[in-house]
Amino acid sequence: MRLQLALNVKNLDTAIDYYTRLFGARPHKRRPGYANFVIDDPALKLVLFENERASERINHLGVEAQSQEQLDAAISRLSAAGIADRLEQDETCCYAKQDKVWSSEPDGLAWEWYRVTDDAPDKSSGCC
Repeated sequence: MRLQLALNVKNLDTAIDYYTRLFGARPHKRRPGYANFVIDDPALKLVLFENERASERINHLGVEAQSQEQLDAAISRLSAAGIADRLEQDETCCYAKQDKVWSSEPDGLAWEWYRVTDDAPDKSSGCC
């Protein structure tokens, strides 16, 4: 699994330049107003949303599952604990098809456990 940190940034180009230098990695995917980095060490998916008017810097947090079994286990655990807010299957988000479960912590910060099932290079509906 890989931890995900999704940030709202004021200027995507400036943020990409900084995070490229910080992690020594180029963006894995870049689209208008959006970029993500897949970093191996530390295991991190860094997602940047260009949103200069965002009131919060953190868009959401997540955990990327590498298999359907890992995602199913997370869904079962969160559901049993009574903290699974909503399930999404075959959703297009962040230029990829995904299955996921969402949960909000007590102060409202959103967490997603998700698995990318396919790339969607030209579509970005339902993004966070």
